[in-house]
This record gives sequence, C-alpha cells and structure tokens, in this order.
Amino acid sequence: MRKVTIIGAGPGNPDLLSRAALDAIDIADVVIGAHRALVGIDVPPGVVRCELVKTADIVAALTDAASWLRAVVVMTGDVGLFSGARRLVETLSGDAQVDVCVIPGISSASYLAARLARPWQDWRFVSAHGVACDIVAEAERAGELFLVTSGGEDPSRLSGVLVQAGFGDARVTVAERLSYPDERITCATASEIAGQTFDDLNVMLIEFAGGAASSRWPYASSGIPDELFIRGDVPMTKQEVRAVALAKLRLTATDTVWDVGAGTGSVSIEAALVARAGSVWAVERNAAGVRLIRENADAFGCGNVHPVPGVAPEALAKLPVPDAVFVGGSAGELPSILEAALEKNSQVRLCVPCVTVETLTEACALLSGSRFKGFEACQVSAARAEAVGSHHLMKAQNPVFLVSARGAGGEGGVR
Repeated sequence: MRKVTIIGAGPGNPDLLSRAALDAIDIADVVIGAHRALVGIDVPPGVVRCELVKTADIVAALTDAASWLRAVVVMTGDVGLFSGARRLVETLSGDAQVDVCVIPGISSASYLAARLARPWQDWRFVSAHGVACDIVAEAERAGELFLVTSGGEDPSRLSGVLVQAGFGDARVTVAERLSYPDERITCATASEIAGQTFDDLNVMLIEFAGGAASSRWPYASSGIPDELFIRGDVPMTKQEVRAVALAKLRLTATDTVWDVGAGTGSVSIEAALVARAGSVWAVERNAAGVRLIRENADAFGCGNVHPVPGVAPEALAKLPVPDAVFVGGSAGELPSILEAALEKNSQVRLCVPCVTVETLTEACALLSGSRFKGFEACQVSAARAEAVGSHHLMKAQNPVFLVSARGAGGEGGVR
C-alpha cells in the first residue's frame, strides 16, 4: 500500500519542522508543496520535487507519478488550522490503496503566543484568507481574536473598519513574516494600525474590551424595541412578533438566512445578530425599504446583512443556499417563494407571518403539505401600555399568525 504523509511546516522557517516530519521527508519518493513551504527543506537526491498548491493538482501529480510508494505533502502552518490539508485528506481517503498520515506543525497562532509569552487557549480563530470576514461582528463578541490575514484582508483596512465602528481602542497585534529573520511584530491600537503598511505574509491578534459605545443593542436576546430602528413609511414587523419568529426559525450562529419582503430590515437585523458568523439576505422590492435596510444594518453594526433589491421569486435565484427563510411579504407569490427555497435546500426552515385570514389559509395549506414536517401555527396577540393621563391602559396590537415548518427533503411539488 502507498503512503501519503501530510506535514505541517509551521510558519515557514524549516528549523521548526518536527523530527517526525524530517524523517518522513528522508524516506520519501515524492515531495510536494507550495514554493514557500519547500524553501529551505533538504530533499534527498533523486526524490521528485513538485511545487503545487491546489488539491486537484496535488492529486493529479500523485496519480501521474506511478512509481512512488511514499509521498510527502508539505503545507504551511499547522494542518489543523485553516489548512488545505482537510480537503486533501478527504480526497485521498477515498482511495483504498493509499494510507494517509498527518503530522502537525507549529501554527502561526501558537508561535505568536510564544513570542508574546502569553497563553492562547481563550483565543477565537477566524480566517480572512480568501473569505469574507465581518470584523465588526467579531468585535461585538468581544474577547481575543486571532485572524489569519495573509493573502486576504489587509490589517490596515480591517483596523480602519474597526475605527469607523467605534472600536478604535481595540488592541491590535500585527505579526509579519513570523519565524523568518526579518520577522516584525507591531502592537498598537486599531486607530494607530489603520493607515500603516504591512507585508503580505501576516496574521493579526485583536483584543476587544467590549461592545462599541454606539451599539444600539448590546444584548444577546431578541425583541429589539421598535423605536430603535430607523423608520419610514415602509411596513415593519413589530417587536413581539420578531421575537417569536426568531424562535420559530431556530437560527444558529453560522446560518444563511433569507428575509423575503424585508421592509425596514427589522427581522434581518435580529437574524444577523444571532447569525453573526453567517449572512442575511434581505430581499425588498421597494427602493425606500432597501435604503432603510442599509441604514439599519449600518446603525446596528451588521455587516453580514446584504440588501437585495428585487422581486421574489426572481430575486432569489442567485442567493446562497438558505438554512432559514422568513417570508415577511410575498405579494401573492408564496408558493413560488417556498419552491425556490426548497430547490436550494430541501430541509430549509421556514416561517411565514400572516395578517389576513386568506394568507393564513394559504400558508397553512402549503406548510402542512407532504414536502414539509414540523408544521406549527400560532397567533401572537400583544398589548402595550399607553399613558392616559396619570394612568396606563393596555392597547392591543394587530394579531399576527406565524406559520412555520421545515422541508422534509422529499420530491413532491408545492401546490
């Protein structure tokens, strides 16, 4: 049986390779890795050396090199922290004739912690390397954040975003070219880091003392008071209804959410505060509503809210796969909106608010059908105290029915 050993090379200096990693290289027939990962590594004479990065190219090289028995794939950093090793292991594990072994390396996080002479067990880890990063959302969570930024977001730009959001006093450490002779570590506030220039090979450690002073809702609970939203003539789902709707959607921190007929964006904001590591796509046909969604997202620091001008279901076609969908307004297109959601995710979670009896009847008929499970319908009737002279009277709000279910994963049609 052939053996592929995937090695974590650490921050870059070959002196940090483990003894086990060096032993694997010494007996290898093929050594593969990115140029930076292979620089300085002594590959034995006669060993095939390939400078490759992409998983598909690595697998193709291993397939073409028919005579090898022992191959080594060298990857920068540690194979367990935002590494391409995960995909490579999954791909190679499908070959019964290949035994895959993984040898960890020193991560840039543990190396930086050692250079700072401090523990790192309480750090959160986020990558901005080729992926979107909502740095303001991370700031709202407070604590210590280790951010992989090499080849991705620039530390100066990220710090500038923090300054604009009211986190200019966050403590930022930018580590450039860790483990190399020209290594540089800069510690300052976000305000001081913004505008500086850094090497492309860098990572960041950001320490947040707490939420920004301008944060409109510093709590983990839902049900934001209506008056905290920027309002206009566009309809808005009320506080009590939002709180129950969020419970019905059963959101997680990483969910992708559609808010169809988003209005002012009040549900979008509530969902975005729960799904901080996810995203919310607020679809609204009214131009004034789209502007309000943007204004409210900025006011609440929700960079993960994405206003989508357009009409459903056409506007839904290019949206990412949803985990949950709130249909705040359907304009008579509820069946096609549900169909669009199910086509993307046959197990999507759905919640439809109904003000009229006709919409309630339609929603119940659809969501209790064979393509759904967990059907629920409830009425939210709230009354609020209003001052009348020296006393307060309870004034009833319009009742709203919430119909919810999740896709059953079947193949039947929505009718």
